[in-house]
Amino acid sequence: MTTHIETRSNREIEHRMPNGLLQKKVRITVVGCGGTGSAVAAGLPHLHQAMVAMGHPYGLDVTLIDGDRISRTNCVRQPFSESEIGLYKATVLATRINLFWGLGWTGMPCFMDERWGQETDILIGCVDSRAARHAITRTQTFWNCHYWLDLGNNADSGQFILGQPENSKNRSCEQRLPTAAELFPELVDSKLDRKDKLPSCSAVEALERQEPFVNQTLAYQAMAMLARLFRYGRLSYHGGFANLRNGRTVALPVDPAVWARMRMRSKHPI
Repeated sequence: MTTHIETRSNREIEHRMPNGLLQKKVRITVVGCGGTGSAVAAGLPHLHQAMVAMGHPYGLDVTLIDGDRISRTNCVRQPFSESEIGLYKATVLATRINLFWGLGWTGMPCFMDERWGQETDILIGCVDSRAARHAITRTQTFWNCHYWLDLGNNADSGQFILGQPENSKNRSCEQRLPTAAELFPELVDSKLDRKDKLPSCSAVEALERQEPFVNQTLAYQAMAMLARLFRYGRLSYHGGFANLRNGRTVALPVDPAVWARMRMRSKHPI
């Protein structure tokens, strides 16, 4: 649901989290454990600790999903070492987190496809193709979750968008947060994957194609947003756009008028 807040400068709209998520163990599923997904995974224990310290009764229960194995190139831009080459990313990250933080989170060495049906409360997508993002939106998991947080980037910029899929849990919301796929339909258009530059097998070329820290910037902006949502139970923005080239970050406000303009631009690009 959303509420309207009057401020000195303007009329602000806020999204409010369902009360149930403040009273139960929150299930989070992270799809993709590469550059962005590994940064998200590293931030989630901090979010869990903060939630428990602030009075949340249970905190988080996290599942990491990725069928990729660690390659030598991954050891340059992602938090893996040469001793881990050949192991599954999801398993390595989950084991590392559990040993350090004393948690019991799960790493699943597989890819999420349309047959996936494991229930979750917050589905976090950190995939690197439109086809993979489209596959997420066709799973039963997507159609049963409260929120879908999508993160994506190119060489030196990217976006993170928290949305509420139009499913049985969210249809009754007074003002549902639109998802990344609704605001930017091209993000789930697999035909456009052919125009995108694929990840490189060369470590040097990979660094040239993508600025260092673009993944971490997006991941920690997204984690900070979730932290505010769980601490205060509400948000005045539900995403943002970061550009490392000019150092600017622009928030995506909870505002139906803004959403309408963005949908119009998607239908009628300049």
